[in-house]
Formats: sequence, C-alpha cells, structure tokens
Amino acid sequence: MKMIKPDEQNIRKMAGFFKVFGDETRIRILSTLSEQEMCVQDIADSLSMTQSAISHQLSFLKQMDLVRGHRDGKTIYYSLADDHIVTILSQGLEHIME
Repeated sequence: MKMIKPDEQNIRKMAGFFKVFGDETRIRILSTLSEQEMCVQDIADSLSMTQSAISHQLSFLKQMDLVRGHRDGKTIYYSLADDHIVTILSQGLEHIME
C-alpha cells in the first residue's frame, strides 16, 4: 500500500498525533473508551488512577480530537471521537503481536 506524501504542515500534525500514542495512560484511556463511553470517575476506577490524572489526560485527548464529551446533568461522559481511533489501536496491537 502506498501512502500519499504529506506536506510539511501535515507532517507536523501527524507527529503530534502519534505522540499521543507514546503515553501508556492515554493508550489505557483510549482502550477503555473503545469499549463504552464513561465518566471520569468510572475511567479512574477502571484504571486504578486518580480523577485528576484522568481529567488531565482527557483534556489533552480532547485537544487532539481523539475523544469527545457530552454532558448529562452534572456528569460529562467521554467516548472516542470516531472509529479511526479503534482502527489505529487495533493495528498497533496487531503489529507488535506479529
């Protein structure tokens, strides 16, 4: 498969995008959200981490357009922004398991 050669601006964007996947906590959060949408507390409980640590990473993931949130009363529920994220995680896992 041949890739279209990206221009300089898109190379910078891609580098920033792939940096997201260089952090174990962010991968754990994305993997958890691939199963179902969750609030910060549920993610924190699932990963045995603090709400503060999860909120910090979710903020970064939102900036990178990898997750989105919707409010239900006082609670914000987070989910993956689109199916591309699951594809990227799945292909990365397949690659390292070969």
